[in-house]
Amino acid sequence: MKYCQGPLCHTYQTKDRLRGPKGSKFYQTRRRSSFSNLGGNACSMACERDWFEKFGQRAVQHFGRIVEPIKLTEENAWHKRDDYNLDTHKFDIFYCYNSVTDERRPITKQQYEDHNFTLNSS
Repeated sequence: MKYCQGPLCHTYQTKDRLRGPKGSKFYQTRRRSSFSNLGGNACSMACERDWFEKFGQRAVQHFGRIVEPIKLTEENAWHKRDDYNLDTHKFDIFYCYNSVTDERRPITKQQYEDHNFTLNSS
């Protein structure tokens, strides 16, 4: 179990945050086995936004601010994809797709599942 990392999570007045015996109630940060926001660390979009407003600048400075545009070129635009096969009723059509040139190149299932395989030349 882990706690939501939203710095204001405990201030949102929802029934699942309300704790304590009658006459001594309080709101507390949500605790769950998994969360779907902020990479699995926040319980809601509001808590994700609160976290970024408080820590976003420090995070960007720590991990590195982008100072030049990142370019998607023909050489580095290849992505692995799969399609649904109407004959077999499975997702068993595998290919690499270039999002810049709109080109498709067939690959095997093993190449698709190999995390190191890529057609990117950069």
